[in-house]
Amino acid sequence: MKGSELRRKYVEFFREKGHDIMPSASLVPQDDASLLWINSGMAPLKKYFDGRVVPANPRMTNSQKCIRTNDIENVGKTARHQTFFEMLGNFSIGDYFKREAIHWAWEFLTDRLHIAPERLSVTIHPEDDEAFLIWHREIGIPEEKILRVEDNFWDIGEGPCGPNSEIFFDRGPGVGCGREDCDAACDCDRHLEIWNLVFSQYNHNPDGSYTPLPKKNIDTGMGLERTASVLQNVATNFDTDLFRPIIDRAAELIGVRYGSVSDIDTKLKIIADHVRTVAFSITDGVSPSNEGRGYVIRRLLRRAVRSGKQLGYNQPFLYRLVQVVGEIMEDYYPEVAQKRQYTERIIRMEEERFFETLSEGEALLTDVITRVKAQQGSVISGPQAFKLYDTYGFPIDLTEEIAAESGLQVDREGFLQALEEQRVRARNARQEVDSMQVQSEVLHELTVSSEFVGYTESVISAKIEWMLVNGEQATSAHLGERVKVVLDRTPFYAESGGQVADRGMLIHPDFELRVLDVQKAPHGQHVHDCEVVMGTAVIGETVTAAIDVNARADITKNHTATHLLHKALREVLGEHVAQAGSLVLPERLRFDFSHVGSLSRAELEQVERLVNEQIWRDEPVTIEEMGREEAKSLGAMALFGEKYGDIVRVVKAGTYSIELCGGCHVNRTGQIGLFKLVQEGGIGSGVRRIEAVTGKHAYEFVVAEERLLTTVADSLRSSIIQVPQRIESLLGHAKQLEREVESLTGKLGSLEALQLLERVEPMPGGSMLVAKLQGLDVDGLRVIVDALKARKQDLLMILGSAKEGKAAFVVYVPKELQAKGFHAGKLVKEVAAIAGGSGGGRPDLAQAGGKLPEQLDAALETARKLLAAQVTQ
Repeated sequence: MKGSELRRKYVEFFREKGHDIMPSASLVPQDDASLLWINSGMAPLKKYFDGRVVPANPRMTNSQKCIRTNDIENVGKTARHQTFFEMLGNFSIGDYFKREAIHWAWEFLTDRLHIAPERLSVTIHPEDDEAFLIWHREIGIPEEKILRVEDNFWDIGEGPCGPNSEIFFDRGPGVGCGREDCDAACDCDRHLEIWNLVFSQYNHNPDGSYTPLPKKNIDTGMGLERTASVLQNVATNFDTDLFRPIIDRAAELIGVRYGSVSDIDTKLKIIADHVRTVAFSITDGVSPSNEGRGYVIRRLLRRAVRSGKQLGYNQPFLYRLVQVVGEIMEDYYPEVAQKRQYTERIIRMEEERFFETLSEGEALLTDVITRVKAQQGSVISGPQAFKLYDTYGFPIDLTEEIAAESGLQVDREGFLQALEEQRVRARNARQEVDSMQVQSEVLHELTVSSEFVGYTESVISAKIEWMLVNGEQATSAHLGERVKVVLDRTPFYAESGGQVADRGMLIHPDFELRVLDVQKAPHGQHVHDCEVVMGTAVIGETVTAAIDVNARADITKNHTATHLLHKALREVLGEHVAQAGSLVLPERLRFDFSHVGSLSRAELEQVERLVNEQIWRDEPVTIEEMGREEAKSLGAMALFGEKYGDIVRVVKAGTYSIELCGGCHVNRTGQIGLFKLVQEGGIGSGVRRIEAVTGKHAYEFVVAEERLLTTVADSLRSSIIQVPQRIESLLGHAKQLEREVESLTGKLGSLEALQLLERVEPMPGGSMLVAKLQGLDVDGLRVIVDALKARKQDLLMILGSAKEGKAAFVVYVPKELQAKGFHAGKLVKEVAAIAGGSGGGRPDLAQAGGKLPEQLDAALETARKLLAAQVTQ
């Protein structure tokens, strides 16, 4: 059975059991700062498990793409470790519990997949007698095949938790440890865990105590790749149809054969696994960088490229595997194939950059070897080797090989210790934040009805149905108190999809409430966060609910403009552009999107003009509700942060833009008035951010810029139209003055150089000069160096100076002395370090700066000692 068929059978089986099929969420968590990546099928559904949102259907199923990098070093070496994988899951939020979850898991495995029951065994928590009785008496599993394991309790910190039960497949006595009594508790490969059933029945409270959940939940997960390996009767996940086409293509490109040599196989598995992770991540808007998710992707990509290099392939190749990944996954993840060209471009650029980095790593390793030898050492320390590996992607085995050529060893044990310390830090960081919110009974049990009418009405009469003061339900709220209020009807928009909440007033003859914020309760009611500004608010009273119509008008302009901007960016930059975040305020809009490289002035002007052209067309903005599939067939794009049900709201801005959106919009594009880009910049690797203003705020922005231009013109004593010409004239004059200064500096340098020649000292093979000068920066020092070189070609120079609170150094080594081992870049690095700085350069010429000019004398004294030591070697 192919992996795609297994995936389809799973979700269809649970749809038959009344589950809604949830599409796979992005690998980048939305509205969840606790996770770096979506790492389980449950992760995108946390809002349902901890009660923040009540789902339309408490039964859900999905095939969720996930990333875990906890054990990256084991990928390729074991049968199961992967960084990218799919988790098949079925979930119940306060509906069915253990009995149904266990029975359905067994039915799917034995009836739909036809796995022999005698090859399956289970584990349970030692105290979970309920699960034991279901497995033993109802399913019929022999008692000896039900293992009680202490670790079978799922708990990631605060929030829902509970015991779990795992299902294992016996791969047979020919696999693993070979012991006759081998069972699911053994760490060998014989018994393969394919399914985990988590019975969430407790709240883990902030004080460490456990209390029963208001409603019990089911969270299950079955590994797609693992189960595929069982059904396809292959030894590892990598031998399934989900991996083999990638491995075979990589082997063909590199010129090796899979299945012939263990080491070759390992490297091909690393390549196949990592390219899947990288391709899916870039498709979801994460590009390689030096921090966060981007760092993870860069590390994986470099590890894959390094594996190809170890197999003798020394040019970019990974990008050529993206097409294969897209073909394998196209039936469920068509976006990989759709964004293939963009993904290939990113990967190829990163591969080329990595080959340059490897060269840098080799140079740094050479420097480390020189230092160790200078100190008469014989071992490169673990931390030094780890820095080369972690920062520059320089492999430990290559470090050992190069070190051995120089007669040195590498402290591999210290390297492994540094590597483990990094893993521990990463695990601890995850443990600190990878949790859910504790379920709140107060909001979860809120069942009063509330209707949102704010799409068409801004002032209405409404009844106060519910109040919350200081976390407790209340019947009244007094002057100055903060109170949460639910109305039977409301015109106030609750913050969602990037659009901020409305503000306004709730007015009664005897009291007034100022609405500061509006959020959605788990059941969808709009909860108004208010301050009592007059009298005593009382539940059951009818109030006039009035939003700030001016702010709402500005918000609608910005929200519709966001849709137009999204479309314009895709037209100008390409279809790879996808929204990565947005914020719609009354005074401005912010739009994040996937793209590599900054936009040129011409591109920005084109985007701005396209949006304004749609405004000038003054076309109608129409909104209608339809089925999600029908909306997709129309080409509607989903916007970041929105949550969509089966019936979706489709917003069309004329014939130009069509989006799924729950926000508020203008009636015609012309109401936006004017669209003006304010700034564009990068906020992460592969993610750009645009800020813009519309309407009166755009007018005010243009007026402010015009006022600034007028001020500049007045300062230049010219008209606005003459400003460019006047500036060009001033710049030309400034360049002429710079040339005159350079000429005078050169003359002064020549005079000072003549005086320095009197301090030159002889040395074997040439001469040397270590000197302190006054008030020069690096450029000034280089003028002196050039003047001295012209007069004495065999002169090694180390010059230092202090200017404006900083130290500066320049080192020059003539060719004759380079041959004797003197290296300008290495010398300047050690000298500058004494003055709190760093630097480097070529063997002949190097420069550096320092933060401690008071250490200038000490630095130059160190320079003299370094030269003396090297002369005597």
